[in-house]
Amino acid sequence: MEAFDPSEAAGVSAYTAVVKQDGDWWIGWVEEVPGVNAQERTRERLVVALKAVLQEALEMNRAEARAAAGSSYEELALAL
Repeated sequence: MEAFDPSEAAGVSAYTAVVKQDGDWWIGWVEEVPGVNAQERTRERLVVALKAVLQEALEMNRAEARAAAGSSYEELALAL
């Protein structure tokens, strides 16, 4: 089966980060994906860290879903 390429799906993947400064730290969460959070000393580093954690979470979730589906499955692009 040919691999699904999310970049070919209609629309752009966009996520919402909730960020705030807490003392000397910036902390943030991605609303749409549980467990995606980070803390850094600067807002700029926080955004970079959140993107990296989000990418890792999506790759892990994708691998887990494909493994659970077994050898015969179909992938569909979903847009809201």
